[in-house]
Amino acid sequence: MFVLSSPSGAGKTTISRKLLAAEQNLRMSVSVTTRPMRPGEVDGKDYIFSDRAGFEQRVAQDGFLEWAEVFGNHYGTPRAEIEAGLEAGQDFLFDIDWQGTQQLYQRAEKDVVRVFLLPPSIAALESRLRNRGTDSAEVIAGRMARARSEISHWDGYDYVVVNDDIEGCFAKVRIILEAERLRRSRQTGLVDFVRGLVS
Repeated sequence: MFVLSSPSGAGKTTISRKLLAAEQNLRMSVSVTTRPMRPGEVDGKDYIFSDRAGFEQRVAQDGFLEWAEVFGNHYGTPRAEIEAGLEAGQDFLFDIDWQGTQQLYQRAEKDVVRVFLLPPSIAALESRLRNRGTDSAEVIAGRMARARSEISHWDGYDYVVVNDDIEGCFAKVRIILEAERLRRSRQTGLVDFVRGLVS
């Protein structure tokens, strides 16, 4: 479970897209949400859409690896789908905040790799948000306040990468992914392979 977190505007979405395009064995973790479907979204691809009662039933049945309420809507990582994928050797990319990352790590520590992307500066982050041209000054001010709060949790991650150049940042994140896949504990079939070598 490869977690990428960052404040809004620090490049997480761009790096995620590049990783998914470059890595065949990496799939995006699709969250369950109670928020309404937006135009162009596909159920099961962008999110798994659920009503509140269905979501709460999953919570009661311990059906989420992590879940949270954000701006009045619930979001959660479905346990069964992720566990089945991991069993089959599939890697998952997670786009979740520090709270979700903390919950995920508490539940599945050995399977979780936590990467936090930082902007090169607060001024650069604000400039990126303004250049998007999608938010009002009030919304940008709110995003900046939230960004400072999110950045304060940087030390809860295994790796921290400053995104001062998108290609350089992508290369570093990909190296982290490759190195973590090579950990002895993550190499399926290694024990039997080594036994075959020494017997």
